[in-house]
Amino acid sequence: MTTPPSSWTRFMTSHLNWPRHFWRESAPPALMLGLLVCFYDDLELLDAAVAQVLLHQMIKCSHLRGFQAGVQKLKADLLEIATENQTLNETLGSLSDAVVGLTHSQLDSLCPEAVHGAISTLNQVSGWAKSQVIILSAKYLAHEKVLSFYNVSQMGVLLAGVGTQAFHAMDRRDLMQLLRSAISLHVSDLSPAQQHGVLSKVMEAGDTASGIVEIQGPFFKEVSLFDLRREPGFNSTVLKEKELRRSQALFLFELLSKTTRRPEELLSAGQLVKGVMCSHIEAMSVDSFLAHFQHFENNFSLLSPYQINCLAWKYWEVSRSSMPPFLLATLPARYLASVPASQCVPFLISLGKSQLDSLVLDSHKKNSVLKKVQQCLNDSVADEYTVDILGNLLCHLPAAVIHRGVSPRAWATALHILRDCLDLSPQQKVAVRLRLLEQHGLPQNWTAETTKDLGPFLVLFSGDELSSVATKFPDILQQTASKMAGTLPPKEFLQAVFESVRNSSEESPSSDRSPGCHGVSAPSSNDIIKLAEANACWAPEGLLCLGEDVFLRSVELLGAVRSFSPAQLRTLKEKAVQVWDAPSYWREYHLASLGRIVLALTEGELQQLDLSSIDTVASLSQQTEWTPGQAKSILQGFLEDSGYSVQDLKSFHLVGLGATLCAMNITEISLIKISEFRVVVARIGTLLCSTHVLTEFKRKAEVVFGGPTEWSSSVLQELGTIAAGLSKEELRMLDKDLMPYFQPSAIKCLPDEIFKELSAEQIAFLGPENAAAVTPAQRRQLSMLQLQSLQRALDGAKTRSWLDAPPSASPTRTPSSLSPPGARVSQGLGLGCPLLVLTPRLVW
Repeated sequence: MTTPPSSWTRFMTSHLNWPRHFWRESAPPALMLGLLVCFYDDLELLDAAVAQVLLHQMIKCSHLRGFQAGVQKLKADLLEIATENQTLNETLGSLSDAVVGLTHSQLDSLCPEAVHGAISTLNQVSGWAKSQVIILSAKYLAHEKVLSFYNVSQMGVLLAGVGTQAFHAMDRRDLMQLLRSAISLHVSDLSPAQQHGVLSKVMEAGDTASGIVEIQGPFFKEVSLFDLRREPGFNSTVLKEKELRRSQALFLFELLSKTTRRPEELLSAGQLVKGVMCSHIEAMSVDSFLAHFQHFENNFSLLSPYQINCLAWKYWEVSRSSMPPFLLATLPARYLASVPASQCVPFLISLGKSQLDSLVLDSHKKNSVLKKVQQCLNDSVADEYTVDILGNLLCHLPAAVIHRGVSPRAWATALHILRDCLDLSPQQKVAVRLRLLEQHGLPQNWTAETTKDLGPFLVLFSGDELSSVATKFPDILQQTASKMAGTLPPKEFLQAVFESVRNSSEESPSSDRSPGCHGVSAPSSNDIIKLAEANACWAPEGLLCLGEDVFLRSVELLGAVRSFSPAQLRTLKEKAVQVWDAPSYWREYHLASLGRIVLALTEGELQQLDLSSIDTVASLSQQTEWTPGQAKSILQGFLEDSGYSVQDLKSFHLVGLGATLCAMNITEISLIKISEFRVVVARIGTLLCSTHVLTEFKRKAEVVFGGPTEWSSSVLQELGTIAAGLSKEELRMLDKDLMPYFQPSAIKCLPDEIFKELSAEQIAFLGPENAAAVTPAQRRQLSMLQLQSLQRALDGAKTRSWLDAPPSASPTRTPSSLSPPGARVSQGLGLGCPLLVLTPRLVW
């Protein structure tokens, strides 16, 4: 009995008049399919040659975000046909990007010669998992024997699989050539440890000048402040194409402004604008400020809230009549009263184009801004034109306005904006859901078209409401879920996606299940791809009953699920032990593929791992949820397995150890070489260690940068959380002008009893971002005067009198109707120019 033709084949033969036998005889029709190839399902007709042609055509299928489960299954089936009667070694270069579907064991079975021969294909394929890259790079380098520039330049996307120690062992001239070549584009794909392996070798010869200049793009952010301070030969042209940390920008802007006749010209030097201080802005003449403001405006995403607040005060002082209205939102709330009704539209347009959450950090101040917005709107959104004016502001409108204030005429346009709002409050979500129910009725009555149109809003509905969608339109629900990568949907939505996949799953139970799994519901590979984050809905026993082949093909996806409970993670770890044997047999690529599953390893199991490679440790340290005991086991395991003592650790070792450095004791930290510590201060300053550990790191920082009274804004920014190791006495001695240059993470890490030692004046100088980082526990320790200062910092109040500014910055423009309440106009100084004088209650 012959198998009836599939719907796909019936379509092809009836509409395109291609007889079925044509597929057996020739590949050319595959070249004419376009995206239809992504849905091809008549595999019985194909031979290996046609399967390979189809695989090449399927590269374009990566654009179909909602259909990746089907695409990957089709690629796997075609891959099996394409390799019939041939070995993987023979066909590796002709399998297109389907090679990313090969398992660890298949990749491990490849001979080095096959990988070398197919490198021109493998180095361009996107979608490799880190574990696959590790295996393929090792195979390629096993054939090459010696790591040279030529060998590395052939690796493309596989460069990330080269070991940190291997990079450090390369000839410095080869590394310098690598940084100048096209392969340098892939340096940003390296782990921080690998990047520092390259960096330490580049700087090794002592010729920091030539080395630093060659470093481009994001890689430049890894250059230490210590090394920058040793290189005086920078100019703005060299810096244009480099990404900068804020500490680097602060140092470089200050350095270059001293040697540049017109410092404002530095504003056009790429990310150097990150280093502009308020003192620089205040010192600009009126004409210079207005002429160069466009450079600030073009780079608002690079500016800190403190810098934007400084710009707002400068603009308010020198030319408030032409001030971009959204800047008013960064000034104390009372200044919003200066916006007359006639200026509401420009105010709303300007504010709607900005990101309010990053512009205004204090919730009370944000409420004041939104009250002004509502006042301008008269609490209603009348039409599409008003929606266009509001832009991103629509995401912040109160629930009452969303529910009752948006007219039916404006609602359809408003929905297009609301679907992209990432942080709607629970009240706003309820309001949107009610509007959708009023307009479309219950989800059980929706058509397929309505369900697809409202896809992004399905997360707002209850499990009961979604159950009908899961039953009627499982594909639409799954496609919606697949487009939510990077977000964490509600549990009820995940459960609905889970049920839709289970109800529509057509695969028969796997034949390689573990004993005792009869009758247990376990996922297939296709299920796991479709479910993504909804894999968290599997019962632990279902995960334990995964087939071995399913586990091997899906471990990377399962390791990326953020919602797994500790019990589920433990179960998956047990599954890994079943498949790969005890942890003592695991290699680096095994650990890289496990993702969050490694968190289930006990301290004893961590001690079994081979942690001799810093890349293995770096893979583990990517996880941030280790207990102190686990972190200590990883640290000790590396020191024992590698044979290094603490004093032997290189900069790239310190970076690779990551958060496990927090498990060091005071004695161990004191043994770290200053020469290695000083080049990774910024990396260590991202760690959230205990106070006593941060205090010890602070002591080492003093050896590099001097005592706290000698620190500059760039040093304080570079130190990050290390600055939270300051004592009460040291904190009190800090200049108030340095306060905005603490990193917010450092403010949060300051112990409550230390933070309260800040003076009211120091607290007032924190700036909006650092003031917003103050924790409730820290706030409870403050006096009334300190709390008032904190509120002024949150409000963006000025911290120094503009009347003390140098003459070049003195106001010369006529004030417009945009004047704060309590202001009066005076002729002042006898110059015939009106001068705004603010009453004491408005300026603190």
